[in-house]
Amino acid sequence: MSDFKPKPPRPPSSPLPALDALLAEPAGDPIRRAMWLDGLDRRLRPLLPDPLAAHARLANFENGRLVFLVDAPVWRAKLRLATPELLGAARSLGLAATEVVIKTAPPMPRPMQATAPAIPLSAAAQLAFKTALAPSESSDPSDSGDTA
Repeated sequence: MSDFKPKPPRPPSSPLPALDALLAEPAGDPIRRAMWLDGLDRRLRPLLPDPLAAHARLANFENGRLVFLVDAPVWRAKLRLATPELLGAARSLGLAATEVVIKTAPPMPRPMQATAPAIPLSAAAQLAFKTALAPSESSDPSDSGDTA
């Protein structure tokens, strides 16, 4: 005889909300980390001077290093000048930040905005288009319409 043992019945499963399913272990770790980094970026970026804040974003925090991306070398130099304030702000948030690394990368593409809906044509414009696009009354292409 075989040693067949029936499996215990599983409890009925119910669908998880999409975000809960994405955050489930172990697949949720990268998503959770990305959400944490985004929140950290939102807290640190307002501390930067106005023109710089629009051109810099937090990319990573690991081993005491804050890694920022800027979109041009000029912003890299300006962010380097703001390094002491950034480190102080990160420490005030509870991070053991010891260094700021700044990398230059092209800006992330922005999502395309929907174009404005077309304005409907007036009745006069519709009639003008129909008249212009209507086939001519003469079906003979050699006929120029001149009668001699």
